[in-house]
Amino acid sequence: MNSTIVAISTPPGRGGIAVIRLSGPDAFTIAARHVKLPSEGKTTRFTPFRVDDTLVDEVVVTCFHAPHSYTGLDTVEFSCHGSLFVQQSLLQALMGSGARLAEPGEFTRQAFLSGRLNLSQAEAVADLIDSTNAASHRLAVSQLRGGYAQTLDQLRQKLVDLTSLLELELDFSDEDVEFADRGQLRTLVTELQTSVSRLVNSFSLGNAIKRGIPVAIVGRPNVGKSSLLNALLADDRAIVSPIPGTTRDTIEETLTLDGLAFRFIDTAGLRQSDDPIEAIGLERAIKSVREATVILFVRDASEPSEESFLEEVKHHLEGIPQEDKIMFVVHNKADLVPPPYPSGIAISARTGLGLDQLKQSIVEAVRKRMDNTEGVMLTNLRHCEALRRVSAALNEVSKGLDTNTPADLVAIDLRDALHHLGTITGQVTSDEILGTIFSRFCIGK
Repeated sequence: MNSTIVAISTPPGRGGIAVIRLSGPDAFTIAARHVKLPSEGKTTRFTPFRVDDTLVDEVVVTCFHAPHSYTGLDTVEFSCHGSLFVQQSLLQALMGSGARLAEPGEFTRQAFLSGRLNLSQAEAVADLIDSTNAASHRLAVSQLRGGYAQTLDQLRQKLVDLTSLLELELDFSDEDVEFADRGQLRTLVTELQTSVSRLVNSFSLGNAIKRGIPVAIVGRPNVGKSSLLNALLADDRAIVSPIPGTTRDTIEETLTLDGLAFRFIDTAGLRQSDDPIEAIGLERAIKSVREATVILFVRDASEPSEESFLEEVKHHLEGIPQEDKIMFVVHNKADLVPPPYPSGIAISARTGLGLDQLKQSIVEAVRKRMDNTEGVMLTNLRHCEALRRVSAALNEVSKGLDTNTPADLVAIDLRDALHHLGTITGQVTSDEILGTIFSRFCIGK
């Protein structure tokens, strides 16, 4: 926080303009050696940037006075022409005047250390930069604006209240005074466990939305899985052949539907085979199903029995938890077979029949799952692991209350839960954790 740092904040390369950010306690002093600074609250338009009285470029200078800046420190931003030479000249001049080159994520790290952002909000900045669709953007913005942090603060306050009651008992242990009714404590712990479990369970969907929701297309050979992928993408991405076993590896492509990014994965046909390559394809197909959020079970509509198809699929996927999966039975080649169909969605990958309905059904199912999370979803594995540790500590608290464990031992588990919760928002942290988090950022952010 005592250093003044500088970096090019726009993407590397030649462009129309570039932005160079300077932040720290000496930002104004360093900047004033090269440009005329605007008066407070104003932007200077087209002022000369000079190095040793030599004009380098005409720049726009914007000053942000602490604490009213992104970093919470005095900050100057220079908008210059996007010439590589100009960018490097300005950067080297500012470094020569006392600034040092910023490390990855160091501007956001300054914002965290100055109290402008908590740690979960700082991580949301990286997610916002990486967002590629409307849904992942909304999640990042919500976390950045503090909605997620507010939920964590409410959890933390309840934990603090619980811990305070038990600690108060310890202070008066010689007088055998019980400030915390055990029944009330059990109720509060149960509420906390429910809230934490809901957040942990939301990680699977939240992470999928952030990275692209995986949709596994599975079924027997030659039912039209590759044709369905091509039809969804409106492109000949996968090889289509009447020869069974053509697809021996997974083929993945991303498609955005109604602001949600989906990763559609074409898999090898589900059948037993002595061919070792095809057997590997089957293993990868099952792995895709295990990791998928949505599963499309594709069958040939002309097959006589849907039940036998489902039994065969069940056999291949035995042992895979399916409670949290969104599943559809898709009857392909419906243009060749008249309705009705027992269940599922009838389509024709060849003609496009039913494809819009299939897309709409997938989107609606995911939206419904999102609504059930009450608007707060985990997208960060580090947060999920921390909350799992919180849950484990609360389970120990619950056991302690049920077995009348002494209050000092129960308080240890409560403090453990508070510790792990604090690692998410930054109330408990270490240089190693911060280094790992901010190394994900680009240099200029």
